[in-house]
Amino acid sequence: MADDSIAVVDLDRCQPDRCNYECVKDCPPNRTGKECIVRREEAYADRSDREEGDYAGDPDQVWISEEICLGETCGICVDRCPFDAIQIVNLPQELDEAPIHRYGENSFALYGLPAPRDGQVTGILGPNGIGKTTAVRILADELQPNLGQIGDPPAWDAILDEHRGTALQPYLEAIDDEDVSVARKPQYVDKLPDRYGGRTRDLLERADERGVVDELARRVGIAPVLDQDLDTLSGGELQRVALIATLARDADFYFLDEITPYLDIGQRMTAARLVRELAESGDRSMLVVEHDLAILDLLADGIHLAYGQPGVFGVITPPKSTKQGINEYLAGYLESENVRVRDSEITFETHAPRTLTGGKPVVEYPALEKSYGEGEFGLSVEAGTIHEGEVLGVVGPNGIGKSTFAQLLAGRLAPDAGSLDASLDISYKPQYVEIDRQMRVETFLRTITDDVGSSYWTTEIAQPLQLDPIMDQQLPDLSGGERQRVAIAACLSDDADLYLLDEPSAHLDVEQRVRTTTAIRRYAENHDATALVIDHDIYMVDLLSDRLLVFDGEPAEHGHASQPQPMREGMNDFLANLDVTFRRDERVGRPRINKPGSQLDREQKQSGEYYYSE
Repeated sequence: MADDSIAVVDLDRCQPDRCNYECVKDCPPNRTGKECIVRREEAYADRSDREEGDYAGDPDQVWISEEICLGETCGICVDRCPFDAIQIVNLPQELDEAPIHRYGENSFALYGLPAPRDGQVTGILGPNGIGKTTAVRILADELQPNLGQIGDPPAWDAILDEHRGTALQPYLEAIDDEDVSVARKPQYVDKLPDRYGGRTRDLLERADERGVVDELARRVGIAPVLDQDLDTLSGGELQRVALIATLARDADFYFLDEITPYLDIGQRMTAARLVRELAESGDRSMLVVEHDLAILDLLADGIHLAYGQPGVFGVITPPKSTKQGINEYLAGYLESENVRVRDSEITFETHAPRTLTGGKPVVEYPALEKSYGEGEFGLSVEAGTIHEGEVLGVVGPNGIGKSTFAQLLAGRLAPDAGSLDASLDISYKPQYVEIDRQMRVETFLRTITDDVGSSYWTTEIAQPLQLDPIMDQQLPDLSGGERQRVAIAACLSDDADLYLLDEPSAHLDVEQRVRTTTAIRRYAENHDATALVIDHDIYMVDLLSDRLLVFDGEPAEHGHASQPQPMREGMNDFLANLDVTFRRDERVGRPRINKPGSQLDREQKQSGEYYYSE
């Protein structure tokens, strides 16, 4: 194989007991007598550098010789594998360096590392499965990089020599001197109750090395739940608890893996301010992986882009300015690297809500009231209409009744006043995805529709949601993002009058959010389907919605929903309640948050134009 190619065998997919080794039989080098693809036990049988049986995976799984393999131009083994376990990929021609780390032969390789800087917030933007966690493990001194050398890792002197003169050198020297302390916020905060249990206050006090928990709890709005058990908290509350537990540590290096899932716009901005304040308060390095581009834009001093092929290889670019990096990522072309990472550009200026004048009403709901009891949360909803073929965005703070409204429409809650059409067929994806049945993804989806595998279903649902690689996986084995995509596919696959999707962006990377947006809009347009989508990602709301339903009130006390409004009027009302203004990037038209108190922020507030100035 050429030096610019890589062969990867996914050992979670390779199932020799369910195939006839088609990859081995049809490999061209194998057919000429060479041992290009063999059983792993055979590959290591005569290896002097390995003990007997010292190899990853099942001995019956396959191993590929990267020296003999013909590379991506052949690809016969890739086509023959019934489980999509083999990938042969040509690396970008511009990539002329050795990997910083490779997990083994036929395994994932990472090229490059982000460079944390004292007193600054460094962002990483890129798809899931591209090596961001590997990079963080190296920076946290949990994984020694091997510079692509399988077997004995190189000495630290060789690693330092490789990065001498780069922005990474001082940080790697600190790792070598064992002079780095790390605080990490996990990605999936819903796992916190299982891992820790007990009261929220107990967890936070154990983490409080700086004596700041009470102040941070007040600022993020979780002081009222400090004496509650962790397993009683909502996703948004758990997210803020995890953030506080991390920022309360006294560390040199803070790694924050997604600070925005389940948080509303106001809470996201508060979280961003806290991160920036800590970075600026001393010699602390902050590294943030974030998929909400508006918050990343506001938060980061600079960003690294990550690209490649998930599960195969990842490349982390040198640092770029935040604005330039996000714009290049949306354009799909990295200028300095001369690499195209996407076939098409993600644009915002071309989107205009569809004209639905005269569209047939699908849902005509009366004024509704719902109370959870005396002294508990109550919701009032003005009468409204949702039209055929419309995507209605739903926005508002957390704890204001958006999910309650969705459950009223879905028939999962009964209103105290007003009645709903019980004959409506509703397909509902709840906020928290719980699909833990022990069955394959494909089997689960076939319980919902007979269209699985049809050309239309593949084109409109499976491909944009990237389901093909996970169709053979068991539901409990899926990651948070994979579960989200399966749940969205299940919702859209059902035959319904109204599709309700509560926070479909949670745990999805930027690419997946755009693909999900495309899938929902395309499905609505091609089938005159009607969708109601609750989300906090302004990019997704901006690209997706035709009209907005705005919720306001006092979170956890009372909420109110007005009638659906045109996008501009609705966003102005919503953002005015949050005291936040947005502008359009002059180059690509993407939404950007104005810095509070800036001249443009003051001008837009004075004119009442919170959602882009004309």
